[in-house]
Amino acid sequence: MDPRQALELAQDRDLDLVEIAPKANPPVCRILDFGKYKYELSRREREARKKQHVLVMKGIRFTPLIDNHDFETKVKRARGFLEDGAKVKVTIVFRGRLMAHREFGHKMLKRFSEAVEDVGKAESLAKMEGPRHMVMIFSKK
Repeated sequence: MDPRQALELAQDRDLDLVEIAPKANPPVCRILDFGKYKYELSRREREARKKQHVLVMKGIRFTPLIDNHDFETKVKRARGFLEDGAKVKVTIVFRGRLMAHREFGHKMLKRFSEAVEDVGKAESLAKMEGPRHMVMIFSKK
């Protein structure tokens, strides 16, 4: 259809002439209420955002010489995070002379892994992030 005819037709119906596919040969246009079209588009986007899953990462920090009760408290928090579907990033922080004893960090992460094995699984192996932080990530089973 001729563009002028289409524009006149749209004006007669109190609607808008909207170019849908400008790169097509010939370009594709539609006669519609542009305000209503924009509103419906925003509604569809909002619905899509509601349905998408957001990844949540929670962090727990230890030192290698943490007391048993403190350790159990942090394990309980991590179990709650894992049950809610969040990932848990466990960080062991080394200070001072402890930096020479990385094996304490590995023992702590192994102990933590055993404590949450019924709820979550280790997603990555223990690795060093910088000179002072040993990190391991857990996700829900």
